[in-house]
Amino acid sequence: MKNIKSHFKFAKAERSGILCIIFLIFIVQGIYFYTNPTKTPVHFADTEIIAYQKHIDSLKQIAILEQKPKIFPFNPNFISDYKGYTLGMSTTEIDRLHKFRETNKYVNSAKEFQTVTKISDSLLSEIQSYFKFPEWVTRKKKKKRVYTPNAYVKKEEVVLEKINLNKATIEELRKVYGIGEKLSARIVKYRAKLGGFVTESQLSDVYGLKPEVIQKVWKRFYLEKPTIVKMNINTCSLQDLLKIPYINYELADEIINERTLREGFKTFEELTKIRNFPNKKIDIIELYLLIQ
Repeated sequence: MKNIKSHFKFAKAERSGILCIIFLIFIVQGIYFYTNPTKTPVHFADTEIIAYQKHIDSLKQIAILEQKPKIFPFNPNFISDYKGYTLGMSTTEIDRLHKFRETNKYVNSAKEFQTVTKISDSLLSEIQSYFKFPEWVTRKKKKKRVYTPNAYVKKEEVVLEKINLNKATIEELRKVYGIGEKLSARIVKYRAKLGGFVTESQLSDVYGLKPEVIQKVWKRFYLEKPTIVKMNINTCSLQDLLKIPYINYELADEIINERTLREGFKTFEELTKIRNFPNKKIDIIELYLLIQ
């Protein structure tokens, strides 16, 4: 044990070196703290915090408003369940409007709309600026004299001006109760395919259009037949036949083959003998053809 050298015994020169190193460490640390003082936290004034919070709240309000669905001018007579929900109406208020419309009546003012639906004054003030009624509602009403035993009394009546169905727009068609966005677009698309309705019965060919709705259509619209350039059934091509309503490619091919076998058609009745010919539509097909 006496021969083992202790690791904690230093010579005088070694002790002096250790002290110098410790002294240098303290000097370096002192220089660092003096040249890089610790930054004190910045304290905001209460007014600045309040102003900053108001700015954040305003940004939140803007974000909420941007998320809300935009409201465009609309006819309040045709509010759907979803439309009423986005406007802030309750299901009861929406049902009142739908029951009123089922009697084939219309609301013609914001006040009348409130009377029917019983919505609050605050909600009415928010949405009434978006109400868009038809022109005939805002047009000057025609006055009619009605005889009574005492005197002639002026009575106001609304004059409805019918529109040509072949020129009606999607918006005008939507004014008929029972015709929404899809049905109105479907009517216009089918009308374009036909080149214009030539008979009132063609309206029933539009998919999804119910008979009771069709009756309402003819109360607001009339039919002005388009100009039809008739084609000779005995000389027209297959492509010409395809332009005629109710004639598809297979039927057009059958007509051409039958025409060749008969060396031309003599009467329209001969067309009805062709396989898969739509006999119920012969009266309409005849409007597009002639026999020479």
